[in-house]
Amino acid sequence: QLPLGQGPARVRTGSRRRRSADGTAFPVPAAREPSRPGYIPMITERRTTMNNQATLEKLKGLRLYGMERAFKALLDSGADRALSSDELMAQVTDAEYDERHLRRTKRLVKNAAFRLRASFPEIDFSLDRGLDRTTFLRLADCEWIKAARTIVISGPTGAGKSYLSHALGYQACSLGYRTLYFNCTKLFPFLKEKRAAGFYQRHVAKIARTPLLILDDFGLSPLDAQDRLSLLELVEDRLGKAATVIATQIPVAQWFNVIGDPTIADAVCDRVVPQALRVQLSGMSVRMLQGQGKFRLENPSDASVDACVNSAT
Repeated sequence: QLPLGQGPARVRTGSRRRRSADGTAFPVPAAREPSRPGYIPMITERRTTMNNQATLEKLKGLRLYGMERAFKALLDSGADRALSSDELMAQVTDAEYDERHLRRTKRLVKNAAFRLRASFPEIDFSLDRGLDRTTFLRLADCEWIKAARTIVISGPTGAGKSYLSHALGYQACSLGYRTLYFNCTKLFPFLKEKRAAGFYQRHVAKIARTPLLILDDFGLSPLDAQDRLSLLELVEDRLGKAATVIATQIPVAQWFNVIGDPTIADAVCDRVVPQALRVQLSGMSVRMLQGQGKFRLENPSDASVDACVNSAT
């Protein structure tokens, strides 16, 4: 028996030991090494990757395609590690907003059935056609649509009436306004067909509910009795409720001759002209000026001439 306070000599081995109640020693696992700064275990990386993939699949299932693409782009580039949670959320939310805005604009443009592609930045204000830059650019905010105003764009052939009306329509779509475009030479025959098929009121009601209606080439051909009544009905239904753009070669003073019936012509003009914003164009045809610019070459080669001919046609 050893003196009080003294025990048997401990046997030092490669691993630390402790003794059980009966004095038997058994090995104890060594303590884990302290984690190194920046060290991420492989299992944690794998779990994070799986969580991110599940998040991407959920975003796709919820049809949040903008957030999905933005989040995937951040993961692929590694930029997500440099962003805080607030910055990451703001970035993917902005991407989703832009994606939905783009999809809505495309859908509105498709439903409008435009004939041309046009935009405000592509309008050439340097041409001598009487188009005031400041006055027309004020229309880009589309406040006139909220006020249910009518814009009458008149001028000679080729002055750019259709292009300006299309630019207004595209701008309206980009700001979320439903738009319908019709060429008058096709609108009234279309309404006659729907009247014969029994769907006239349905289509007239649809046109009346549309925030912006664009009537192009108004007055190219005289109106018959049914056309006059259809025109009056459209104008009446939209008065003070929805905006309209009318592009025409015919001066407003001659609309009576185009409409035909003096009574209906007076009713139409009384509902359109007094509250309309007028854009009066003048000068040479824009197509002619652009054609002169394309073919104004000094000693052109055969290839350049062919290129000009192909672009003109």
